[in-house]
Amino acid sequence: MKVLIPTPLRQYTDKQASVDVAATTVAEMLNLLTSQFPDLRKQLFTDDGNLRRFVNVYVNDEDIRYLEHEATAIKENDTISIVPSVAGGMSRVRISSCSTL
Repeated sequence: MKVLIPTPLRQYTDKQASVDVAATTVAEMLNLLTSQFPDLRKQLFTDDGNLRRFVNVYVNDEDIRYLEHEATAIKENDTISIVPSVAGGMSRVRISSCSTL
């Protein structure tokens, strides 16, 4: 299956936008992916081996948190997306108008 790599993580996958991985579950896919690209492991997993809170994984646009988490089954033609959450927000800008007479 094809694993889509977001721009911020491509530096850990030799600049690849997608990687083909043969696996039957999300957990197996993540294990194979991070075995192939060891520097990616710290970006996706905590020190105790859990998927980081801010890392979202989708199987064909379905969030694995609403499926079977990392035990979610995947098939050969599935597309997996890894989406790290981005913190922050929009700041308010005050615009004042001034008119001259």
